[in-house]
Amino acid sequence: MATVELYLVRHGQTFLNKYFRIQGWIDAPLTDKGLADAKRAGQRLADIPFAAAYASDMSRAQRTADIILAANSLDQSALQTEPAFREESFGFFEGMDEGETWHTVGSPKGFHTFDDMIAGLTIEKTKDMFHAQDPYGDAEDNATFWARLQPGFDRVVAAANDGDKIMIATHSTTIRSTVSKFSDIDISIPVDNGSITKLTVTDGQYHVDYYNNSEGPVL
Repeated sequence: MATVELYLVRHGQTFLNKYFRIQGWIDAPLTDKGLADAKRAGQRLADIPFAAAYASDMSRAQRTADIILAANSLDQSALQTEPAFREESFGFFEGMDEGETWHTVGSPKGFHTFDDMIAGLTIEKTKDMFHAQDPYGDAEDNATFWARLQPGFDRVVAAANDGDKIMIATHSTTIRSTVSKFSDIDISIPVDNGSITKLTVTDGQYHVDYYNNSEGPVL
């Protein structure tokens, strides 16, 4: 029986996060708070003996991973880029004001925030709704999202040895979607910048050990 532990870390705050702009496939650098978020995550993970580390190809995830590994026994040069771990693409809505966009997309259906949509529709149907309302059709629907994300997890797990602990620097909706797929945990609670979510994969079966851990013990 092979078991691999995955530590998913949300990147530190970016300037687009700070300004409440939708950030999926567009990117922005970390703020001072974002650098502190990453450093705090690194301190909390310093004693975890990672066998491998991955980050999405977004600079915000790469920078976060670099800071985390600076405090870890795994050398920073070991960091691998995995585009599969990108954030959801919001297509036409990228870079727009969060409040205005959530109102435009969700309010006709009675949902006034992104968290309301996730709680009322599920995160899977929320992706589908954004895709349906994107005039260009570029926003990812749930099937498209998972068609790129699951192979990324498969590659990471296939490359690991039994007992390996692996760090993955990724994004909010990516983490929420993963937790939704593999557990019944309430993901309407937003993912904090720099928080840690842990999964255990045993013979291909995923189990969420904890979600959005910002302060508690990291095991």
